[in-house]
Order: sequence, then C-alpha cells, then structure tokens
Amino acid sequence: MSERSGTEATPHGDPGREETTEERADRNWNELLQEIRVMQIGVQIITGFLLTLPFQQRFSQLDGAGRVLYLGLVVLACLTTALMLAPVSLHRTLFRHHRKPVLVSNGDALIKLMVGGIALMLTGCLTFIVHVVVGPGAGWAAGGVLAVLLVLILLVYPQAVGRHADRKDDAEGS
Repeated sequence: MSERSGTEATPHGDPGREETTEERADRNWNELLQEIRVMQIGVQIITGFLLTLPFQQRFSQLDGAGRVLYLGLVVLACLTTALMLAPVSLHRTLFRHHRKPVLVSNGDALIKLMVGGIALMLTGCLTFIVHVVVGPGAGWAAGGVLAVLLVLILLVYPQAVGRHADRKDDAEGS
C-alpha cells in the first residue's frame, strides 16, 4: 500500500504506477477493448471474404474436401465473431454492478480464445486458398507450415519475451 488510501503498486511491483484496484481494472479493461478493436477488422475482412465465396462462379467446382474445409471456416469465423461480441455482452450484464475485475479477467480469457480462433481462421484460409489454386496436398502443407509459424509467433515468442523480462527484472532487483 502506498500513502494514497486504497492504492497499491501493480501486481508486478511497478513502483512508478500507483493506482487503486478500480483504476487498474478500468485501465486493464480499456487495454482489452483496444486489443479487440485491433483484431475486429481482420476478423471482419476474413469473414466477409468467406461469405462471398459461394457466389463466385468457381465455387461450384469445389471438391468435397474443399466444401468441408470452407464450411468449417465459415463456422469458425462465426464462432470467432461471437467471441468478439462476448466481452460486450459481459460488460452489459455486469455494468454498474462493481464487477470490473471479474470483467477484466473474463475479457482476458475471451481475448486469448479470440487469438486462437483468428490463428485457426488464418491457417484454414491459407489451406483453403492453396487447396483451390494449387491442390489439396499443397493446401495442407501450406496450412501446416503457417500453423507452426503462428504457434511460434503467438505462443512461443511472447513466452520467451516474458521470461527475458522476468530475468531482467530479477537481475535489476538484485
């Protein structure tokens, strides 16, 4: 606790930022909303792209695997869009109930699911496009390579940065 009544350093012990629990929850909620805004455009573009495909002349030439992949992508796009709406619905439900920390922790979990959904959508779209343009084998290979790259970019890299920052903080604190 600091001298300000009801304030404390952030969970990581940042002495430069003293804020109340409510202030931290408000700041975290605003940061989560900004992350959703960034992801929203990409999801809308991918979903729009998918929804226009059945109206293209070549769509009727898709093989069975291509149709299954396409329908799976449409379902995934709809689910990812629903995940993007969930924090808004949660906020509406908890609004004025003094539950911002609950909102933030659940919003954080939903955003992690959104990132996973977007990664799957990207992988599926690349797989689908290469499947149509080059062939099924090339499509699955391209999708597999992208899936590995996305795991490295979205999971491994952030974890490595976090571990490096923790080691740096530990070294500076010694």
